[in-house]
Amino acid sequence: MIPNLDAIKDAVKRVKPYVHNTPVMTSRLFNERTGASVFFKCENFQRMGAFKMRGATNAILQLPKSERAKGVITHSSGNFAQALALAARSLDTKAYIVMPENAPAVKVEAVASYGAEIIKCAPTLEAREKTCQENRERTQATFIHPSNDMDVILGQSTAAWEMINEVKDLDVLLTPVGGGGLIAGTALVQHYLLPESQTIGSEPFGADDAYLSLKMGKIQPSVNPITIADGLKTQLGDQNFPIIRKYVSNIIRVEETEIIAAMKYTWERLKIVIEPSSAVAIAALFRKQERFLKRKVGIIISGGNVDLENLPF
Repeated sequence: MIPNLDAIKDAVKRVKPYVHNTPVMTSRLFNERTGASVFFKCENFQRMGAFKMRGATNAILQLPKSERAKGVITHSSGNFAQALALAARSLDTKAYIVMPENAPAVKVEAVASYGAEIIKCAPTLEAREKTCQENRERTQATFIHPSNDMDVILGQSTAAWEMINEVKDLDVLLTPVGGGGLIAGTALVQHYLLPESQTIGSEPFGADDAYLSLKMGKIQPSVNPITIADGLKTQLGDQNFPIIRKYVSNIIRVEETEIIAAMKYTWERLKIVIEPSSAVAIAALFRKQERFLKRKVGIIISGGNVDLENLPF
């Protein structure tokens, strides 16, 4: 069942004391290059450095106190791991995080610094899910999925809510697509607040399961995704895909070289740190800029958690 506007408003009120209302930035250089009026919702300035703080916080706050007392558990290679760990600490709850052995060191260290218990596993989805289930049984913690959970989706929707209430009459909202939580939440808000506008997704060619799923009308498995945008190597789910299918106009795919170029350009021109997953949306704007000419485009910068020892440029 697709949530109504009241459910979004409730999530906005619920998470407000625990998350930052992040700034919206503009750039004359971006506008001149693209011929559009571009607005960046900077979730790289969010607590723990990504939009996922919103969904994690909303999901924990929706748990009964009896469940919250036993803790929460998830599997994540990066940003949601950090988000759930920090949200749990903020709400006086224990977090257990299953992370693949090849997760970026900077993200593992951040999760540990937020006080979560880290459980390592082999770097496959099957191993993550199996390890997570075993530890759910051990700890009795409540599982919170990084993207395929309606409370998480509603939490993620609050970024677009803030942006639309600050920047009036956007024609397009543009986001990266990984597990589908951010774009589903964004599309919901756009549908209710700006029904004449569009939500458009962006994906690497090497991890284009959402593009294929939208084209085929049913979820297509993410098979061996290969991309520098490590936050997008995830799978759509049965909670977010119906929203995406109904309210997302289309998904633009981009090459790895375009992602790196967009990331570098943003670092140089906006003077902000963004991660490769965020750069995918900017790469999509550059690749298809004729589509956005003379339009007001809101881009959600999904996060800024990068390994500074391993930059692609």
